[in-house]
Amino acid sequence: MTTADIRSAYLEFFRSKGHAVIPGSSLVPENDPTVLFTTAGMHPLVPYLMGQSHPMGKRLTDVQLCIRTQDIDEVGDSSHLTCFEMLGNWSLGDYFKQGAIEMSFEFLTSKQWLGIDRNMLAVTCFEGDKDAPKDEESARIWESLGMPRARIGFLPKAKNWWGPAGKTGPCGPDTEMFYWVGAGQPKGNPATHDKEWMEIWNDVFMQYNKGEDGTFVPLKQQNVDTGMGLERVAAVMQGVASVYETDAFQPMMRAVAASAAVPGRVEEDTIRDQRIIVDHLKAAVFMLSDGVRPSNVDQGYVLRRVIRRAIRSAKKLGMENGSELSGSVASAVISQYGGFYQKLQKEQANILDALHHEADAFAKALMEGEKHFQKIAERSTKHIAGIDAFHLYDTYGFPIEMTREMANERSLSVDEDGFQKAFSEHQSLSRAGAEKKFAGGLADHSAETTKLHTATHLLNAALRTVLGDAVSQKGSNITGERLRFDFNYPEKMTPEQIKKVEELVNAAIAADAPVSYSVMTVDEAKTQGAIGVFDSKYGEKVKVYTMGAFSKEICGGPHVARTGMLGSFKIQKEESSSAGVRRIKAVVSGGPAEIEVAAEKV
Repeated sequence: MTTADIRSAYLEFFRSKGHAVIPGSSLVPENDPTVLFTTAGMHPLVPYLMGQSHPMGKRLTDVQLCIRTQDIDEVGDSSHLTCFEMLGNWSLGDYFKQGAIEMSFEFLTSKQWLGIDRNMLAVTCFEGDKDAPKDEESARIWESLGMPRARIGFLPKAKNWWGPAGKTGPCGPDTEMFYWVGAGQPKGNPATHDKEWMEIWNDVFMQYNKGEDGTFVPLKQQNVDTGMGLERVAAVMQGVASVYETDAFQPMMRAVAASAAVPGRVEEDTIRDQRIIVDHLKAAVFMLSDGVRPSNVDQGYVLRRVIRRAIRSAKKLGMENGSELSGSVASAVISQYGGFYQKLQKEQANILDALHHEADAFAKALMEGEKHFQKIAERSTKHIAGIDAFHLYDTYGFPIEMTREMANERSLSVDEDGFQKAFSEHQSLSRAGAEKKFAGGLADHSAETTKLHTATHLLNAALRTVLGDAVSQKGSNITGERLRFDFNYPEKMTPEQIKKVEELVNAAIAADAPVSYSVMTVDEAKTQGAIGVFDSKYGEKVKVYTMGAFSKEICGGPHVARTGMLGSFKIQKEESSSAGVRRIKAVVSGGPAEIEVAAEKV
């Protein structure tokens, strides 16, 4: 089966089981300050996992593109990827463990679907701790389906528990499915022979909500959230040893290999770098298609790093023209994936242009770095100090191997222990900052965050009134302390315009207008004049939130039940975000500490 065949079969299987097929979400989460990228299929669905009704029902299935960088140092082995496709199915208060496990097993082993030999499979379940009991229920279900007890392993929370994505929120034990990749006949289970079993699917049973005090309280609505790694399953179905050998990756690998011939080096020496180039440039293409551009902050910083890391790997293989290489690999990515992800084709020119400019910028950075290296070398007697080597890496993108090679040419060594110390300190600081800003999950649904989320809708409506209907939202970032709202506008707002926007928002708040939502088709939403970016991000049905006569907008929620719950609204700053895009930072104050959440209009 091709990768496309597996993707199609998965959606068709769950459609036959009563699941509505919904579109995957953007790689850049909306209204979610806790993560830079969508790292799991659950991110866009948290409001529904917490109890809100989904417009497409209680059974859902989708294909979600994900970006994960926490395992970036593992990229280049047989299975780790920065950008990958997650196949998911969801039960929002409908079936639970029995239904999820039975469907997973059927799709994997039935000859009508994947037809994997059940003797090549093993599973794990949660071993239990002070927060939740051992998941013997899942183990018994597996046994009833014919899974031998010896193939069922029990692992702790670090391995067999999912969530919460942030510090608080829905979570629960999971059961994971593995395929034998070891030598000879399968033996043991992933708890006893973990290196010889490769995870391909997990079923998460969201039974609990973790509170701010660290306690786990059973959820009123029990949900199922599953994820199958498409690339890993494709490797299994195609009988290859690596995800990079599957049909989807081969065109990109050939594009690199055509330029990667380095005299005196066999393929085993270069294969990891070739894989890094393919993985990173594929991730860059998808980020660029979702509007991310290289920069020194947030998503743009991650994009810049993966592009430059790919080009560094290319330089190690003797490929000097990073712009040409990135263009050929990107074209292969677009050709391979553009049929399913049609935005790639629409954005092809912009993607290739951005890659070209970033590759050229990096080439200039390398030139500047070489000049800086020359100054370091001139003042060094025996070796390059570790802190200097790290500065070359952090500022100019020099890998330690490049610094070592240039130092050897001048009969100098490099204090690599000092470099590793500086590098580790940098990682610790970065990780600490990331943990504060990006908790690894979804935005909280506290009263203050909900108020500010509601306020963005009133702000959007007020901006359109003051500046014109051509204004549209370009992004937002909401915490419990403030909202940040980006919108298209060619010039700085005047103090009079800012004051007028504030007055309009506060007038809407003072009106204490009711807030409710209705479920309707996208066409109905258009007819009723709802604000929204009408593209493939929406499914067949959407939620349209109405706030009195002030705002009508497509959104997933949550929002307060009445605008009067917001208190007062104040714009703190209006500034440029990027070319043609302005940014407003604002707060709300006062209003009740306890709020009601907007409900469906009946």
